[in-house]
Amino acid sequence: MTLNITPQEIMQTLEMVEQENLDIRTITMGISLLDCAGDDIKVVEQKVYDKITHRAENLVQVGEELAARYGIPIVNKRVSVTPVALLGSNFKPEEMVRLAKALDRAAKTVGINFLGGFSALVQKGFTKGDEALIAAIPQALAETEYVCSSVNIGSTKAGINMDAVLKMGHVVLESARLTADQDGIGAAKLVVFCNAPEDNPFMAGAFHGVGEPEVVINVGVSGPGVVAKMVEKNPDADLSELANLIKRTTFKITRAGELIGREASKALNAPFGIIDLSLAPTPAIGDSVAEILENMGLERCGAHGTTAALAMLNDAVKKGGAMASSHVGGLSGAFIPVSEDAGMVYAVETGALTIEKLEAMTCVCSVGLDMIAIPGDVEPETIAGIIADEAAIGMINKKTTAVRVIPAIGKKAGDRVEFGGLLGGAPVIKVNPFSARKFVRRGGRIPAPITSLSN
Repeated sequence: MTLNITPQEIMQTLEMVEQENLDIRTITMGISLLDCAGDDIKVVEQKVYDKITHRAENLVQVGEELAARYGIPIVNKRVSVTPVALLGSNFKPEEMVRLAKALDRAAKTVGINFLGGFSALVQKGFTKGDEALIAAIPQALAETEYVCSSVNIGSTKAGINMDAVLKMGHVVLESARLTADQDGIGAAKLVVFCNAPEDNPFMAGAFHGVGEPEVVINVGVSGPGVVAKMVEKNPDADLSELANLIKRTTFKITRAGELIGREASKALNAPFGIIDLSLAPTPAIGDSVAEILENMGLERCGAHGTTAALAMLNDAVKKGGAMASSHVGGLSGAFIPVSEDAGMVYAVETGALTIEKLEAMTCVCSVGLDMIAIPGDVEPETIAGIIADEAAIGMINKKTTAVRVIPAIGKKAGDRVEFGGLLGGAPVIKVNPFSARKFVRRGGRIPAPITSLSN
């Protein structure tokens, strides 16, 4: 397929890059490791290292060449792999940690930013490999630099595995404790999903699904700054007009992303998978989803009307992207990661945005409670309750939801954590003080909704 890009579109794209923070957030190469599975940890870790370093050896170079050729920044070059829990059904937790370190060595060798796929899919129950991997997550994340982890604990078809939810409450807290000297960065590299997609290029939740090809190129675009500027320039447009303007803007952003994705696919001799057109903010001023909502007329993100404004934004983004590409996938919508969005941070600091309002907003946007710092003395059962609530939203509404919260060890609400880079920093947000202990300890599965029987 050849994309016909007009000179006018090229000029508009360059303007978005230069003035409005447009970038390609990531080129992510998905690599299947199913042929690396086995019973001998030494053999498996060597196979994993060799395959990643062979398949992804030119990924960074190609990304840099494309950025220079087209004048569009490509911020991250990443790899996602088959859920690692599938690679060794008899491995012990300490052997899973060895696999994480092999992944880390491979990531360092090829020069990528992150590697996702230290993952398990346990929406209906655990295999031995799943249990070993989940037990290994805190140590694995503490002892690696590039590895990211995710666990899918529920789906619309399967319901919610509450035994897994409780386990993950403990795992999130322990991941933060083992990296407390870095403000809990281990927990920032860990996502708990419901309805996890198999083709998500965004970290920390990326993994290469078992239904994916041997190797594939997925692209994640961004562009909240572009949309924010467009909304700001149209203060008198009614909401119908504004939705159409957002669709047109997203169309342009998606076209640029698809061009890069297809060129990367050719250069790397790997099929083009999907373009994820999520509006993914950064800590940079002017690159904020919160700013889009405030430019629509909200005094502050979190005010009454925020959920409605976000719903309109998310829908318009999806419609515009779908018109521009036949291969839209991943998460695709508007992200609301608190620490990565300067406007969200300010809204929390001023008291406009609470964790309860953020939960309400996740009903209508991509993913869920993302990059939120919570007090370090929180109970693991409270974290499990947060995960269960978010998973319920995803399960009932047939959408992907997720939780990435960071317990700030030794800190309380109002204190601040700093992660640096794209992860940014954020104030510690207050959580409900009342306990969910008895509820989450019941275990078992929350049954799938009746809508799961429709097909």
